[in-house]
Amino acid sequence: MNMQRCFSLAVLAGIASHALAQNEAPITSVVLYPGSATIERTTPIAAGMKQVEIKGLPANFDTQTLRADADAGIQIGQIVVRDVKGTEAASAREAELEAKIQAVQDKMAVIDVDAKSAELAKNFLERLSGSGANANDKQAAVDGRAVSGVLEAIRRGGNDAFERMHKARVQKRELEKQLGALQSELARVRSGARDVRNITVNLAARQAGAIRLNYQVNNAGWKPTYRAMLDSKASTVDLERLAMVSQKTGEDWSNVKLKLSTGQPRLSPQAPEPRPWLLSYYKPQPEGAYRMRGIPAPAAAPAPSPKPAGYAQAKSAADDYIPPVIETQGSFSTEFDVPTRVTLPADGREISVALAKQSINAKQRVRVAPRLDKAAVVTAEAARPAGVWITGNMQLFRDGSYVGATHWNPQSSDKFIFSFGRDDLIRVAVDRANEQSGSSGFLTQQSQRKVADVYTLTSTHKTPVDLLVLESSPVSTSEDIKVETAFNPKPTVDTWEQRRGVVGWETVINPNQSLKFSVDYTITYPKEGSVSGLP
Repeated sequence: MNMQRCFSLAVLAGIASHALAQNEAPITSVVLYPGSATIERTTPIAAGMKQVEIKGLPANFDTQTLRADADAGIQIGQIVVRDVKGTEAASAREAELEAKIQAVQDKMAVIDVDAKSAELAKNFLERLSGSGANANDKQAAVDGRAVSGVLEAIRRGGNDAFERMHKARVQKRELEKQLGALQSELARVRSGARDVRNITVNLAARQAGAIRLNYQVNNAGWKPTYRAMLDSKASTVDLERLAMVSQKTGEDWSNVKLKLSTGQPRLSPQAPEPRPWLLSYYKPQPEGAYRMRGIPAPAAAPAPSPKPAGYAQAKSAADDYIPPVIETQGSFSTEFDVPTRVTLPADGREISVALAKQSINAKQRVRVAPRLDKAAVVTAEAARPAGVWITGNMQLFRDGSYVGATHWNPQSSDKFIFSFGRDDLIRVAVDRANEQSGSSGFLTQQSQRKVADVYTLTSTHKTPVDLLVLESSPVSTSEDIKVETAFNPKPTVDTWEQRRGVVGWETVINPNQSLKFSVDYTITYPKEGSVSGLP
């Protein structure tokens, strides 16, 4: 009877263990978005289980994003989420580090006790040897019958005490290093909130398998980066795609499968790109009209200062963690599978992961925009490869040498255009041939502005070089402004990259050859009023 009862209790215990189990659910895969991430945790399920409880998850994710799915033969029922508050609630990594810190502190306390006992022995031996403060101690030391024995005991005791004190200092110094490292790591992984989240999943498991929990967290992100390497002899560009990823979600990602998604939630080596040169006319207004309205009369709008493409205002570094964010184009979403598993600490550090690399044929030429910059820049143009290409930072190399970095926007043209730094063997000179202002027309009282420039390009290359010279010519946005242009030679490109007023010359410059390009503008506008954008 007793044996049967024990057997029944054992069976019931086995059923209970299958009915409710506390399982580990490590992070197995992550889908990383610009500014957030979807975490997937996997936990094994035994046949016959009715419920599984997963404890100690960070309480920093949105419970509305929580979802669960399971292998065949496992049916998921109710999911209960419960937050645990209190100072004892910490993530597994935090608890592990705190335990290690406490162990080190306990060792340091033991060493302090041993050092203090050695200090007491040392002080006693000093008094016994006659180095104390009063004469009675000296007399006691001299009047002893066994002077030699006392001296030997003092010598041995002193050596032992000093050795113990030195050993304690060395041990404490090493423990202090360990303690500092552990405290630094704890500060990195601590998420700020000590609350944790427990998840209980009711299920019916007809067979063994696994369930997967998915939820979204913030404080994580990625951004694309590129490397472009020009081989000038072969006229090819090796284009490498990378991603900079980081996270500060409160727990490390260890050996996880990573997928990147574009969805949801300074001397630059880049060649200057001419912009439309717009002229606007404002009809004169009586000065009294502005005074009646209480506003000052408008001043002539200054011409916009030309800035090379890729120019960006410097931003101050933020103290708080900001996840990497990409600039998405349109509403589409594309995903990239990282080929190898990734380990990413939760301290906000950025790591680079390689996505793909390909070699593309390119057309090389030197681009010059003399009105903006006298520097000639080596460029390479290539047909757009298949796939989605997102705006990001790019490192540029020319024949193995690093030439700089820039912000690359592959959506700015139907081709891929790379700039590979300056070409110092092309010299550019800009001469103002004519500049005058005056009035024309006795009755119409028109003002007139004439500007004529000559651009001279000289090559010291040993071989011919393909050349593209770009010029921003003025464009009138008002019928009151008339613009007459004269170019010598005639431009071969009327509207470069569909930009109004931007013309260009495509030609070849031979070794030791000089080419001249003349531009002449006559701008006529009403004498009364103001015109913005005048040279």
